[in-house]
Amino acid sequence: MLEQAKRDGIVDHNVAHVKGWQREYQQAEDELDDPRTLALPSWEALTTLADALVARSQGHFTGWGHIVTFAACTATRIGEVSGVRAGDIDRATWTWTVRRQTTPGPGGLIDKGTKGKRARKVPIIEEVRPMVIERLASAAGPDARLFTGPRGGRISTAVLRDATHWDEVVAALGYEHLRRHDLRHTGLTWLADAGVKVHVLRKIAGHGSLTTTQRYLHPDQRSINEAGDALSAHLRPPGPQTVPNSGQPSRNIRI
Repeated sequence: MLEQAKRDGIVDHNVAHVKGWQREYQQAEDELDDPRTLALPSWEALTTLADALVARSQGHFTGWGHIVTFAACTATRIGEVSGVRAGDIDRATWTWTVRRQTTPGPGGLIDKGTKGKRARKVPIIEEVRPMVIERLASAAGPDARLFTGPRGGRISTAVLRDATHWDEVVAALGYEHLRRHDLRHTGLTWLADAGVKVHVLRKIAGHGSLTTTQRYLHPDQRSINEAGDALSAHLRPPGPQTVPNSGQPSRNIRI
């Protein structure tokens, strides 16, 4: 789990290998209990971040801004953005089939299947379609990567961090807590606040557990969903229980 947290950008290193790792690991777990608190507040905040990262990068590489914006708007991991190929984008439905991710491996970065071990579809919203169209037009073929570094290499959360001076930029913008993986938290929180049903949100996120998805719901909506879950559990076999009414022995009250 610690290595996966490192790959996802939840932590910047395997915290088990450093002094005080228990505290840092507990902080990461606590934050994941309420991922809404990690989300950027608005579209303007996202574009401001993207522009600032480009401005701090060597050569003002616009691709870094595109990667950050695309990751947040698709609620995906940086490694998954690195893994997208031109052929994974369906312009008829404006969906992206997420099939692979880039992760650190022996000898460098490698591509492998998604964290959930299965493909999933995510929507591509209007705000990023012009950028996607431009990138598709310059792609050499369906197997070409849609997003790369300035020299055509694979991307990882660590590569993005170093190339854009991420820590300095987010601190200057007042988002000291913000990590690359929080772009995914941002997208999922925005989708939840937009009214996307929890079962659909779960499919987009690729979550194995519905409980994980429910953490992105607004607290008011979450309580409603929890009430529904409680009723469902109550109605499962052997079904609702009956309690004798002591005042009328011949009748039962169903609860």
